[in-house]
Amino acid sequence: MRGPLGGGRPRSKRGPQHEHPRTVLVTGGNRGIGFAIAESFLAQGHRVAVTARSGEGPEGSLTVRADITDAASIDAAFTQVEAELGPVEVVVANAGITKDTLLMRMSEEDFTSVVDTNLTGAFRVVKRASKGMLKARFGRVVLVSSVVGLYGSAGQTNYSSSKAGLVGFARSLTRELGGRGITANVVAPGFIETEMTASLPAEQKAQYLAAIPAARYASASEVADVIRWVASDEAGYISGAVIPVDGGLGMGH
Repeated sequence: MRGPLGGGRPRSKRGPQHEHPRTVLVTGGNRGIGFAIAESFLAQGHRVAVTARSGEGPEGSLTVRADITDAASIDAAFTQVEAELGPVEVVVANAGITKDTLLMRMSEEDFTSVVDTNLTGAFRVVKRASKGMLKARFGRVVLVSSVVGLYGSAGQTNYSSSKAGLVGFARSLTRELGGRGITANVVAPGFIETEMTASLPAEQKAQYLAAIPAARYASASEVADVIRWVASDEAGYISGAVIPVDGGLGMGH
């Protein structure tokens, strides 16, 4: 996949490095996949802001404090980004939490708090972003889901439900805003190389890897680069799609 986000004009033969930079906001950009997403956009010359409750985004990005469960906090974060970097043209809803346990042991708070962060949090962020996108008649919405959103996972009824809900959200948004130059897509990562997967017992690692046709975990940058591409002008006719980055783990789901 090549090319950063372009401007409104047809692509130049001079190559993607001459395209117009965009203002990008990544939620939960202080670590993991979110950090890698911010790095990928920065590497292509875009203006990048990340939201975080603690920590910082990559060097060159603007870190703004925001609580994804609080609409007023999100509004303040957007206002700061708009003042410092300009209207947000690309929003990547990446922030999320897990509270894994079997259904019979799961409390209502375990369920609702995960849905409130992962699904309702995305709603809050995208609703605020859509104001500027509608005015500009351009926007890219990317929702970070998970292979377990459609594949399922024991002990994750809350997380799986929240991630599956993003699919209906993106497709409904596509039907509402698709005629205004705005796309909405879902990227569904599988197992990613992280500190958490690195510390798993060898037997458990072998079990997970056996289920992945690619026989390896993805790097965070592999997921990030797909997200950057689906937000580009090259992908301007893709909307309402669910793009798996899972080495074949969730095929058919």
